[in-house]
Amino acid sequence: MENIIIKHYTPHVRVKDSVPRVMGDVVIALLPAILASAAVYGYYPLLVILTSVVSAVVTEFLFSAIFFKKYDSVLNLSAVVTGILLALMLAPFTPLYVVAFGGAMAIIFGKLIYSGLGRNRFNPAIVGREFMTVFFSTVMASGTIWYNEEAVQITGVKLFGFLGNFSFFNNLDSLILKSSGAIGEYSVLLLVLGGVYLIYRDRISWHIPVTLFITVFVGMMISRFTGINAGISLGGLMLCGIYMATDMPTSSSTPHGKIYYGIMMGIVVFVFWIFKIRNETLSYAILVLNGFVPIINDTFTPLLFGEDAEEVQGEKIGRGVVYAFVIIGVAIVLSLLHHFGLVKYLLFIYIIYSTVMLIRSKEIK
Repeated sequence: MENIIIKHYTPHVRVKDSVPRVMGDVVIALLPAILASAAVYGYYPLLVILTSVVSAVVTEFLFSAIFFKKYDSVLNLSAVVTGILLALMLAPFTPLYVVAFGGAMAIIFGKLIYSGLGRNRFNPAIVGREFMTVFFSTVMASGTIWYNEEAVQITGVKLFGFLGNFSFFNNLDSLILKSSGAIGEYSVLLLVLGGVYLIYRDRISWHIPVTLFITVFVGMMISRFTGINAGISLGGLMLCGIYMATDMPTSSSTPHGKIYYGIMMGIVVFVFWIFKIRNETLSYAILVLNGFVPIINDTFTPLLFGEDAEEVQGEKIGRGVVYAFVIIGVAIVLSLLHHFGLVKYLLFIYIIYSTVMLIRSKEIK
């Protein structure tokens, strides 16, 4: 009789963890950044956050109740987190009806179209933002939604001012608090502290953020010598790298896979710099890598007992290199679509495809 080898991976369940607890920790980690936005612009960013959260939660409840006959899905707080993350990527004076639209689209086409939490392929908050960019392009590109001099409560801090009026000390102050950028970008320090809290609580690991940040930093150094414009918001990098790139359903689940995921995301960011993509750099990079997560997980599975380490590692490296070229190729194609204004058609195709897949999945009751 032929011997058949069946590979099993040991499951690990931590009974103290639950989805509401995990999501609650994310909210706690983001709360200081939310308060910082209120310190800068008062109630305006809070209205954006509240609108986004309410829209996401209401959409989650109605869609789940009508199509899936589930009435308690909002209790896991995932819709709340999605709403907060979406709002933190937006300008403080984004019209609330546009925000509400984004919150609804984030839940429907970023999460529920895949039949619920944990099955989604793409980060819901970023999906919602891309819907806003496509369907309200004029509003999202307007400079008036980013700054209002009359609404500014505080422009920054001067904790290092006594050391002298030098750019280095001014930059240190801007890491603590500044008044420019998206709602979640006003305090790099608070974003990092929130990330440390999530690592301490074992909600995320260091692999993706650290490898992403290092790769982006290397890319910036290369850009200095090649004349490439590597403009990027440090606050935006922290927000996306710590809180969005680490989204559990849409990121790699193994240590080596996470390292590869973070490095490739940084490389994709560099590719977008080459093609002079600015505002969508991080969003596009995360979405591109989201699409390759199943392949990355399959490639970087843990070594099983009895497997030849050298042979398996060699195969993994080979596959990783091949997939790296594929990922870069996808990034180049997306860059070209962006420059020719064709990304919106890609979104339309996604809407049709995901809707058809939901109908065929027989999840609708």
